[in-house]
Amino acid sequence: MNESEESFVIKHHIGVIGGSGLYEMPGLSEVREQLVSTPFGAPSDAIVMGTFGETRFYFLPRHGRGHRLAPHRVNYRANVYALKSLGARQLVGISAVGSLQDHLHPGHLVVVDQFIDRTRGRVSTFFDEDVVAHVSMAQPTDTALSFCLGEAAQQEGAQVHRAGTYVCMEGPQFSTRAESLLHRSLKADVIGMTNLPEAKLAREAELPYASLCFVTDYDAWHDTEEAVSVEAVLAVLRKNVALAQRILQRVQSWPRPDDSPAASALAHAIITDPRFITQAPRERLGLLISKYLPVEAP
Repeated sequence: MNESEESFVIKHHIGVIGGSGLYEMPGLSEVREQLVSTPFGAPSDAIVMGTFGETRFYFLPRHGRGHRLAPHRVNYRANVYALKSLGARQLVGISAVGSLQDHLHPGHLVVVDQFIDRTRGRVSTFFDEDVVAHVSMAQPTDTALSFCLGEAAQQEGAQVHRAGTYVCMEGPQFSTRAESLLHRSLKADVIGMTNLPEAKLAREAELPYASLCFVTDYDAWHDTEEAVSVEAVLAVLRKNVALAQRILQRVQSWPRPDDSPAASALAHAIITDPRFITQAPRERLGLLISKYLPVEAP
């Protein structure tokens, strides 16, 4: 099959950021790995690309293979940039979370739609020098993408909650009981360490983003359940790798990325006068902003 025929067959390009076992999805064809360099450094690992039906998946283990990177050490900018540079048009984040509510039991799946950022010191933007941009984050996840993932999860028999607020803490330590109770008081539903700044960077890269969160524990607030432990988290994650793969395979018709508000997130967000955007930032940010700039640099 030549390149033009292949591009006709492949209708959907889905980036998947999650655990290192996801890329071993049964039924993938044309599987290959690619190391990617970015202006923001190296991503967490090589990206595994494979085709399933009309969908090309781009898998990136968020913490690197063998879970080498703590949440606060993940190069989120490089991860998002690398996936976009290879051709991903939409991003799905898959992660483990603790429950902050009684009705969200370990083993349940939450398709979160809101975030509260409690991280410290993470670089959360591509626009931290030379160019200023302010994207809207009022609705941080893509409604259509989240809906089709929730439908697929339900069809696979998962106990799915179609909305929820995710508190992203810094880590790598788990919460104290006082912190866990504070997060409950914020009316949040789940807590994790990885979806931010991932969702913010996806929006700046104009990539629709959705998050599938697997509940592994009750964090530290629950009176009758044991506090979160690494053993409990890993046990639930191992059980749900195959489920996550089946959910991705179940989606037959991914939404059109161009129909998402995220696809034009930078259209009116770049504040810097183009006359002051020199060649260096144009080269560093070209993948993201070139379509909004005059051809010639000053």
